[in-house]
Parts: sequence; structure tokens; C-alpha cells
Amino acid sequence: MINKLKYPISSFKAKTIHIRYGIPRNYAKNRKLEFFPEARKKDLVLLEHDFQGKPLRLTKETAAAFNSLREKAKKDGIIIMPFSGFRSYAYQEDKLKRSLAKGRELNDILKFLAAPGYSEHHTGRAIDVKSPECKPLEEEFENTDTFKWLKENGPKNKFFMTYPRDNKEGFIYEPWHWCYKPWMESNS
Repeated sequence: MINKLKYPISSFKAKTIHIRYGIPRNYAKNRKLEFFPEARKKDLVLLEHDFQGKPLRLTKETAAAFNSLREKAKKDGIIIMPFSGFRSYAYQEDKLKRSLAKGRELNDILKFLAAPGYSEHHTGRAIDVKSPECKPLEEEFENTDTFKWLKENGPKNKFFMTYPRDNKEGFIYEPWHWCYKPWMESNS
């Protein structure tokens, strides 16, 4: 049966969260953001537990592609450490709520955290990675051998860095955020 609603249920869930926190109605349009439905639980697999012991889930296809990428890196002496994968809308809302509770302004939060419904992490195809050479979520990651290797080899393996410097979406530079996009062609 074709969904005749203007917005899918997942979009309704996201919009409800946006209203709750006062996220502007034109947020996605102004930032040229794509809406991402949540991956279904049955489509996600456990990749591993991250360095904090939290389960890191990805789609089955993404997990297989990431493991292949990591093995290729390992052969070149590079260590790629994953630390964030699938995030539900509820998890994204909790991150937003915690940032607001710390006294941060909504507009500032939305520069480093996508509003629920607009994070690639919802798809189970996005993965944040780190290197043993630096702490997670640090711009200095761009100076690591891991980043240099990913920048050269990620696209060849269908992993693309989504938020380069001065990205059109208005997010901070995230050299650690990569998304598996098997339909895209590599420029290298």
C-alpha cells in the first residue's frame, strides 16, 4: 500500500520533536538538509562495542563494507576505530536535550548536532571514527595518518566525508564523520 500521507510516520515523529524544542520550521530548507528515516531495527547489526562499551550498530551492508575498509587500512598499517553508528530519533533528541540543559543556545547546538530526522546516523550508514593518535570528535583528527588514509581510500570504498570545511549544510567541520554511499562514484 502506498503511503498517501504528505510526510511518513518517521517524519511526523521528527516534526513532533522539532516543535517540542522550538526548532524552526524552515530549518531543513534553509540548511539544504535531507530528511533521513530511521533504519529498522531488523536491518541493523552489531559491528562491535565502541571504546566506551556502547553497542555500535550499522546496516548489514555498511558493517560489511566498513570491515572490508578497516582490513585494507590495517594492511597499510592504519588503525580505524569506530565510535558512533546508528542513532535513533530518541537518541538524537536526548543529545539535544543534554546540550540545552548545559545552557547552550539552540542555534549553536544545531551547528554540531543535526536535529532529529536530519542526521545520517539515522540510516545506519554513517559512522564516526577516530584514531589512536587523537581524541574523538577533535578537528586534529585531520592531521592523523588515519584521516589521510581515509581521505584517499574512503571514496574508493564508497565511504565519503559528509561535512568538509565550509559545507553547504552549515555544520561544523567533521573529519571523523563518514557515510557509506554505495551509489556514489569516487572522484579519485
